[in-house]
Amino acid sequence: MKEWVHQLNKAFENRVRLGIMSVLMVNEAVSFNRLKELLGVTDGNLASHLRALEKLDYVEMKKTFLDRKSHTTYDVSILGRKAFTEHLNALESLLKP
Repeated sequence: MKEWVHQLNKAFENRVRLGIMSVLMVNEAVSFNRLKELLGVTDGNLASHLRALEKLDYVEMKKTFLDRKSHTTYDVSILGRKAFTEHLNALESLLKP
């Protein structure tokens, strides 16, 4: 069991980061406002967790303009998809009898 515990990724220990990654894994690209709505967090809280995941290259941000308003979307990166999948596999291994 010890070997699987060490495979858990500390980046996903926080419930907001776990939620962000879960949403992004099953959606192509999600807007900042939609993530905020789905996770029930404040702008600042979401922004700080997204920045932390961006620094690790787990998520990618894209800014565009719609009707002269900025529109920010996020997507999971290849590295983020791999890291999150490994984290989930480690969790599943811990739960197996």
